[in-house]
This record gives sequence, structure tokens and C-alpha cells, in this order.
Amino acid sequence: MKTDFKFSNLLGTVYRKGNLVFTPDGNSLLSPVGNRVSVFNLVQNSAYTLPSSHRRNISHLAINLDGHILLSVDEDGRAILTHLPRRLALYHFSFKTSVSAIAFSPSGKYLAVGVARAVELWHAPSIPNADSDDGLEFAPFVRHRVLAGHHDTVQSLQWSSDSRFFLSSAKDLTARVWSWSSDEDFTPTTLGGHKEAVLGAWFSQDQELACSDAHIGVDEFLPMGWRIAQRHFLTQLGARLSSVAYHALSKLLVASFSNGLFGLYELPGFNMIHTLSMTHQGIDDVAINNSGEWLALGASKLGQLLVWEWQSESYILKQQSHFDSMNDIVYAQDGNRIVTAADDGKIKLWDTQSGFCIVTFTEHSSGVTACELAPKGNVLFSASLDGSVRAWDLIRYRNFRTFSAPTRLSFSSLAVDPSGDVVCAGSLGSFDIHIWSVQTGQLLDQLAGHEGPVSSLAFAPSGGLLVSGSWDHTVRLWNIFDRTQSHEALQLQADITDVAIRPDSKQLAVSTLDGQLTFWSMLEGSQSASLDGRRDVTGGRRLSDRRTASNVAGTKNFSCISYSVDGSCILAGGNSKYICLYDVFSGSLLRKFTVSVNLSLEGTQEYLNSRTLTEAGPAGLVDTQAEASDLENRIDRSMPGSGRGDLSSRRTGPAVRVTALAFSPTGRTFCAASTEGLLIYSLDSTLYFDPFDLDMDITPASTLEALSRRLYLQALIMGFRLNDGPLLKRVFEAIPSEEVGRLVKQIPMVYIPRLVRFVAQIITTSPRLESNLRWIEALLSTHGAFLKANITSLAQEVRMVQKAINTIQTDLARVSDENIYVLDYMLSQSAQKPESSDTRITNASSGDCYA
Repeated sequence: MKTDFKFSNLLGTVYRKGNLVFTPDGNSLLSPVGNRVSVFNLVQNSAYTLPSSHRRNISHLAINLDGHILLSVDEDGRAILTHLPRRLALYHFSFKTSVSAIAFSPSGKYLAVGVARAVELWHAPSIPNADSDDGLEFAPFVRHRVLAGHHDTVQSLQWSSDSRFFLSSAKDLTARVWSWSSDEDFTPTTLGGHKEAVLGAWFSQDQELACSDAHIGVDEFLPMGWRIAQRHFLTQLGARLSSVAYHALSKLLVASFSNGLFGLYELPGFNMIHTLSMTHQGIDDVAINNSGEWLALGASKLGQLLVWEWQSESYILKQQSHFDSMNDIVYAQDGNRIVTAADDGKIKLWDTQSGFCIVTFTEHSSGVTACELAPKGNVLFSASLDGSVRAWDLIRYRNFRTFSAPTRLSFSSLAVDPSGDVVCAGSLGSFDIHIWSVQTGQLLDQLAGHEGPVSSLAFAPSGGLLVSGSWDHTVRLWNIFDRTQSHEALQLQADITDVAIRPDSKQLAVSTLDGQLTFWSMLEGSQSASLDGRRDVTGGRRLSDRRTASNVAGTKNFSCISYSVDGSCILAGGNSKYICLYDVFSGSLLRKFTVSVNLSLEGTQEYLNSRTLTEAGPAGLVDTQAEASDLENRIDRSMPGSGRGDLSSRRTGPAVRVTALAFSPTGRTFCAASTEGLLIYSLDSTLYFDPFDLDMDITPASTLEALSRRLYLQALIMGFRLNDGPLLKRVFEAIPSEEVGRLVKQIPMVYIPRLVRFVAQIITTSPRLESNLRWIEALLSTHGAFLKANITSLAQEVRMVQKAINTIQTDLARVSDENIYVLDYMLSQSAQKPESSDTRITNASSGDCYA
């Protein structure tokens, strides 16, 4: 089994904290999710997460005008420069302190950064593109000058359309107009008159100025002497203005409030267009795309992300994360969907291809502790602390059966037999195992024998045998379909945290609280092997710990385990930042995956740092909330005694941990439910940039020049070396159909897998059906022997081609069926006309065919 799994995507989290950014084309939305960035393609209905990660939560995002360069900055001021189309981290840089605002100029040459009370101006990094002859920028960050004048933290930076001037707004109740060049005869202007901190200031299209106050309203300034032209007030009873955005072309102002309301206003008349409610919690950030049609709103309290088209009053995107920890996950049989159950009482169904949540079930009134899919049929079972076990129809998306016990219990474990006729559940309050019939919903039996809470249940894939693990240090094997209902007890040395059965039903794996993994023979009932995982899983310390990570006792055990599809490996995770992959037969550690390096979470640091220790204890535990200048920030709304904390505010520092693991049915991916979200690790990782045989002469401009000279093979190879998606598509579509066979024969073998992958990807979106099929025919006929000989390494490419051909076949069959009825109708109509008519029926298959 291959073990080189790599991070592929992050599901279950759509927005945490920070600013939302639209790409320049307005088709994608960038959202910070903890220490990573997720990209939501609103046109193609897909989402992915960039592989690079920060050491802290991301606070600010900025993207340049061409949409290629993304700059993300975390809470400590450390920045990562990313090439967005290739998803490649280009450069790491530190601003030495926390950053409060950041903005690229419209020309893409300058970068303004708000650092405390000052504004730093930098020469922005740039890359050459196909439409310009600019050279390479070898020094990514070069500081131009530092501007000081504000007396409090800078909150917003906005550039003019000509990139000569920019506006800065701060908490000192003022906004200032600055010039980029120090050579210009320009005196910085201070705009006052506000009574609260200024959230934002913008230039209009005619170079007028609109400034937004944090809590009162909007002031409009005229450039002639910079006087106040108009003053408007935004009043919401009991709420404060939390964020604002302005679109200069359409003169649209969007204001959001701390009570979950947001309003749309048209300037300069300040006419109210809409006032809507998104959530009962506050909205943290709003953004408008370049066309002014879509609005993006993010609420970090409940993890909500909304994209709204205000003209048609319709949702483009509406997603919400689990706002509490996930307890269990399960893969669907096709491997394209994942079910998650969380403490917030919700069950969500996620599409692994698009990255979006398909449906949310909210019928449970308390936390959902376990979920399981029936091996046959589209039926989902869930167990909750509200004392119910529910059955869900995944076709109609409804709850069709509810199971309950004679007494009020809180169920914590669940198992479904392979036939789907019986469902079992165990609880922490009662030591019995309850068995129900799925068909009738009646309670069939209660299995007694455990002397402690039942922590885990599992049915053998072969059927007939139920395995239960309990806190009484025993694992019991029940033959529930036998007349005598016999069972066998396996004695261990510590509390059972999880059990897993190998797919061939011959081996049982048990994880215990002392960090041991023991393997038992299901046929003989004897222990076959064991391994000590305490040293492997240990890692990470909390702020309150007085010792290093290797000596912390709370992380030295596994809480969840899962077998691979072939049964040769087993995944194990627990209350630490590591996931361990073991070989079942040798007991050796194959891989060790790090869930998160986010220092904003507890449990990610390894060693004690004396610089963070004060006389009052660790600096991270010192409450500085009462020293905040704003009253809104001094109010503590957390419940007394609450230890879980708020995932958005990070005040109590939630600890990193892994609560559930699952392999996909294909064995190519596995997912892990962690504090950061649902992490997807895959073997099918895409190579975003390959500098193979790359030199300074290979540029987008030289590639287009070779294409114009009809050097198709050279242009295609240069496109693969650059791996620029839009450029490669442009070259691919410019190649005539009669040149396809010759190019496929002459292309070097090293590019064959990438060419097969590219053709399989583009065939589903391109209308050039005949040309795409000619490419596939030429590749399979010319290099079929090579693909067959390397089927192990090229399995993903071959599957993509097969899936594309099946999609084309389905579409053509549907179109052909529709044409049959059209032709029948035309023939029937022509039969009613005189034979002397000149009407002719043209063969529908003649001419070009488009998908």
C-alpha cells in the first residue's frame, strides 16, 4: 500500500476570522480558515484549500489586480506570498509586528501596509505575464518609505484609481490622504469631524471622498478645500457598525452590524436599497466583487459564509461550518461524500469533489456522538446525547425512523449490521447495548454484561458478530443472531477508547487509554500482536503545562483508529497533533502526519519558552480583555465555567486533537476530523508547478510567439513546462485537428501523463467535442502500450480518461434520445404536407457537433 499521502483539501470550515477577498474576475472568493486560505469558485461550484499554512491564524488577505499574487498575513505579521493559479508559496516574509491593514495598488506595483500607527509603502512583487514585457522581480519586498501621522491603529487602506494617492483610516477618529511619491508637491491632508473610530474611507469615481464612521454614519468630503458635503447616520437599535465596503463604480455602500443585519445604500443620496438579516450573531466582514453584483459576508461566531446577488435577491453561496467539535465521520460507498456529526447537534453531508456541504440535518436536539452508513442502500444512522437514534434517507434527505430506549439515555456509540436490518447503540449512562429492528423500529433486545460505559461498537463485515469495547477494561464479542446469544470477553489492562475490525473480519484492533494498540484474532479470540504508541502520538503542550510535550500525560493514547481498505495498515489519532500510520503485520510506524502547526491552538508547541513567562504566569493565559479601549471589546460574553471556548475569538485556546478517522472505499484518500476542520489527505496530488528543464527563455510571451509561428509542438511543451493553466488551454485550443496525430507521436514520453491528465480535465468543460475525442484516440492508439505497462503509476490519469468518456457517452445518449423525438415530429409534420413541397429533412448528424 502506498503511504505518501499529502494534504489535499479542508472541508467543514468555510470562514473563521479575517477579511474576505474576491478575485479580480469576480468568479472566486478567498476566505481565511484558521491558518489556511480556502478558494471558492462561485461559477464552477467548487472549493479547494491552499497547501501552504501559517504559524498563526490569518488576519488579512490581499490580491493584486491580475489575480496571480496572493499575500496572506497572520496575527504575528508573518506573510506568505502565493502564486494563486499554481497554488505555490513563493516567498515567506515577516513585518516584525502585527499588521492591521494591507492593500495592493490598482497598478499592482505598490503595496501599502498598516503597522500599528504607521503606514509602510513597499514595492509589490510582480511576475511576467503573457500580455506584458515586464521583467522578473527578484526582490519580492523592498520598502519604499514609512508614513507616520496617525495617533492610533490604522484600520483601513484604500488606493485611488490612478495609484498615485491612498487613504488611511484609523481609530484616532481621522482619515488621511497620502501620496505614494515623496517627490510630488503634495501635502498630506487630515479629514476629521468623526466622533468614533473610522472603519473605512474610499475614493469615488469622480475623486470625491466617502468616509464611514464606526458607529454613527457616513460623511462625504469634497476635494475643494476638503469640506464635509453631506453627513448621514446609520442607526440600529442596540447594535454597532462592524464592517463596511464601498463599490465606486455603482456607488453602492454595504454596512453590516453587530446584530447580524446588513444594509445596502446608494450614494450620494444615501438611498436604502435593502436591509436584511444574515444571522443573530455579528457579521465580521463584507466584500463586493469588481462588477458590484455579488456581496460576500462572513460571520465567525457560527462559521457562516454567504454570497448574495442583491439585484436578483438570490443566494450564490450559503455555507456554514460546524460551530462545535466534530465527533464522527463516515465515507459513502462511492467515496464522493462524507458525513460528519458534531456536538452542535447537526449532521452534514459534504461533497468531496466540490468541497461544499450538500445537506444539513438538524432534528437532533443535542450533540451527535456517532454516525454510520448502512452497507446497502442510502440510509444513514446517527446516535445523539438527546437519547435517540435516527435513520435518515439520503435520497429524499429526511428522517424516516427514530429509535429510543425505555429510559432516557445519552447514546455515545453506534453500529449497523452489514444487512442493514439491525442497529445497535451503547451509552455512557447505562452499561447495556440496545438493539432495534430497522424495519419496525421496535427494541429487540438489551445486551447486558459490561460493567462500565460502552465506548465503541463495531459489526464484523462478514456479519453476525458484534464487538463492543467498554471502560471496564474488556472487549466483548456478541453473536446476536444466535439463539443463545453467546459472547466472549477479552481482558485488557486499561479502558477501551475504540475498536476496529479488519475488512476480512479476521482481526480486531483495540486502542486503550494507556496508549497500547492490541491486535486479536477474531476466530481464536487470542491476542496476536501489540504495539506501544505512546512515544509516537505524544506531541504538543498546552500553555498551562509546566513540562515539555514529551512529558505531557494527556496526549499519550489513541482515541480513534481505522483500518485501510486492504487491511495492511491502520490509522490512529488522539488528543495530539499527530496521526500515525502503522503497518499491521510488522507493527512499524510508516508515516506520521502533522494535523496542524497553528500556534493559535493549544497543543502545537513542543518546548517551554521562557520569553512568554511572566510573574503572573504564561503570557497567553493573562486576561488583557479588561484593558481594551473599546467597551465592546471589554465585555465578556462567555458563560461561567465554560472551557470549550469560542473558535473565532480563541480566548480560551481550543486544543488541537483528532476525534475521528476514516479511509475512503478506494483507499486513495483518508479524512481526519480535527479542531481545524475535516482534513483530506490524498495520494492523487496534483503537481502545480514543475520547473523541469526550465530556463529564462521560456516565458508566456515566448510561448505565444511560438504558437503564432505555428510551432505547435514547441508551444505545447513550453506550456507544460510553465504549467500555466489559461496559457496551456490557449495553446491546446489553437492546435488544428489534423496536427493532433503528429504531435502525439512526437511529444516526449515524460509529458505523456501530464497530457493525458490535461485532456481528461478539459474534455468536460470544452465544447470542442470532436477535437477532444481525436486527442484521446491518438493518445490511446499511440501510447496505449506505455499506459498499460505503467498502469500502477498512471492509474489516476486512466481513471480520469475513463470518467470523461463515460460522461461524453451519457451526454450524447441523452441528446440522441431528444433528437429522435424531434425527428419523429418533423417527419409527422412533413407527411401532412403535399408531396410537391420542397421541404427536406436534413440529417441531424451532419455538421459540427458540440457538447
